[in-house]
Amino acid sequence: MSLEGRVALVTGGGRGIGKAIALALAEDGADVAINYARDDAAAAETVGEIRALGRRAEAYQAAVQNYEDDQQMVDGVVRDLGPISILVNNAGIASRGRSVADTDPAELERVVATHAFAAHYLSQLALPSMRTCERGDIVMISSAATKGLGANGAPYNMAKAAQEALAQTLFKEERANNIRVNIVAPGLVETEMGKRLVKATQGVEDLRQLDASMPFGRVCQPDDIANVVRFLVSPRNSYVTGERLYVNGGV
Repeated sequence: MSLEGRVALVTGGGRGIGKAIALALAEDGADVAINYARDDAAAAETVGEIRALGRRAEAYQAAVQNYEDDQQMVDGVVRDLGPISILVNNAGIASRGRSVADTDPAELERVVATHAFAAHYLSQLALPSMRTCERGDIVMISSAATKGLGANGAPYNMAKAAQEALAQTLFKEERANNIRVNIVAPGLVETEMGKRLVKATQGVEDLRQLDASMPFGRVCQPDDIANVVRFLVSPRNSYVTGERLYVNGGV
């Protein structure tokens, strides 16, 4: 599973799923750039944990939906750590759970930009350095929402569907450059966003109340997602690209 000599950029890497992915990649030998939006303390903590593993790590504050921010960040990562050979587009926000008729246009623009525009910007910006590497990997952290596309979630559904469309286009374009592009689509995961979701939709304060009703007797954990990502970008994955893997216990 060695990722020795590779540099990973994980967006939204300071907390939750992004942090779990960043630590997993570091455990497997990668140096890791952590992108974050606002939480300086969380990003610094994650960087410290990665360095304690003996890997190089730096944090970069950037609004991923802003092209200029992304350009400065990618330039900084390449300067500080080297060519990016692993890009994990993980940063995301939730929508407000309103019907199409009641959705604020500003919310639609914000959610789609954060998930879909950002993934396009960062993939475009990372590709020049990635193409110089022996191998490249881009992983889109999507959502099991794309399976059902439920009511009262159009901005999020649209954003994740667009992100997946980008992945399906990109893997065909970059396969000749030895770059693999895959999608990981979690269901409910025990993160701050997940906790807010179940509190808003089900009135549940403690996710342990849901364990008995969940597949395998527990709510999905960030490490469950990270372990799928670490396989996809590892030498053990030599022939999987353009795939979407749902990580939701089969629900």
